[in-house]
Amino acid sequence: MSTQPLPAVPFLKIPEDADPYLEGHRCDSCGATYLGERDVCSKCGARDQMSKVKLPNSGKLYSFSIVYRSFPGIEVPYVSAIVDLDDGTAIKGNLIGVEPDPAKIEFDMPVEVVFDDALGRKDREGNAYMAYFFQPKAG
Repeated sequence: MSTQPLPAVPFLKIPEDADPYLEGHRCDSCGATYLGERDVCSKCGARDQMSKVKLPNSGKLYSFSIVYRSFPGIEVPYVSAIVDLDDGTAIKGNLIGVEPDPAKIEFDMPVEVVFDDALGRKDREGNAYMAYFFQPKAG
């Protein structure tokens, strides 16, 4: 059994000697940034102009949906959110640390990316997974 968690998604990087981070790809032609790996820019169509970048860990809530029905074993309700990171990259994830009540959630509220256990999920050998979440920014 591994002591270091496994990334729940391929664009979550967990270095041995540094903090976890999300990896995106930026178009060298137009500057558009995307979560995960790609060879072609969706904005300008440039091919083979994508470079790996470490994405920022803060942004603002762009949109959200409160989920009341999900797959068996997934605890509901939870808040599914789209966040615009500080560099303009839009990413989707779950918003934690706030009640799943529209009156308690504000559009454009500052949030930060946090890394934590992937809701108790483990692989066949018992290794834990790490996932990313958003939470309201303190202060």
